[in-house]
Amino acid sequence: MKLLFFDDYRLGVMKGDNVVDVSAAVSDIPNLEPQQLIRGLIENFASYRQNIGSAVRSADGVPVSSVRVRPPLPKPSNIACMAVNYMEDGTREEPARMQVFQKSPNAIIGPGDTMVLPDAPATVFEGEAELALVIGKKATKVAAADAFDYIFGYTNFIDGSARGLGGNSVFHAMKSRDTFAPIGPTIVTADEISDPQNLQIQLRNNGDLMQNFNTDDMAHKIGTCIEYITSIHSLDAGDIVATGTNHRGLHPFQGGDVIELEAEGLGRLVVNIRDDLKRTWPRETRLEREEKGLQPVPPQASGKYSK
Repeated sequence: MKLLFFDDYRLGVMKGDNVVDVSAAVSDIPNLEPQQLIRGLIENFASYRQNIGSAVRSADGVPVSSVRVRPPLPKPSNIACMAVNYMEDGTREEPARMQVFQKSPNAIIGPGDTMVLPDAPATVFEGEAELALVIGKKATKVAAADAFDYIFGYTNFIDGSARGLGGNSVFHAMKSRDTFAPIGPTIVTADEISDPQNLQIQLRNNGDLMQNFNTDDMAHKIGTCIEYITSIHSLDAGDIVATGTNHRGLHPFQGGDVIELEAEGLGRLVVNIRDDLKRTWPRETRLEREEKGLQPVPPQASGKYSK
């Protein structure tokens, strides 16, 4: 099942290219905001699945192109992100040490929304294509072998980064900016993804394929990630674990870009990039620069903060 929010955060299910409004089937879930609704549904999905399925079967829905799709998890309590979690197509001799950072819930945006590059002296702005796990129930000190019992579903995730800001809280300044966590378009329930450890992930910028890798290249596999994170703090239903990226296709995000991310089976997430300062960088991936013997991050070409 593919769950989403649309228009004024009505709950829907994708049926082909249409969205079916299933709000009536979950009207008794107490909530004051959309995140409470989706969390309540996730926690009690077994009780609601039959009624939702009946609602979907009995209605045609409306074309998804005719509605405004919202982020399927508007404000999760935790967004835990893996850092340096790929073997980079075998170019790393061994996995990097386990690293996790948090993003602010205010970083969340959805399909058709805009990632805004801030007025800050970053060396470059990038976005990392990632598979995100959606937690299904409270998870505390979960063993890796049991981790999939705690996964409700999956969604696309872009980890926005403002590189090179330094300071005392590097990850906070770099990763936790407003609009820097696009997700969606739906939550795909776990039963629809036979092997999340073997999914192709592709990111396009203005139609050009920039990132293209498989989740089988993860250094620390999904179970290990959940085990480590929940050894430090609990995760709740509706929380997100972003599993990292292969960095070789990373490249500058710039104003006017249209970004499309598609993890296999999860649909396509499309977002826009805005930069009021109109900064520019060379259109090169990290891999392309490394193959030329250059530093992986290109120097800023023009605009405020260029040198």
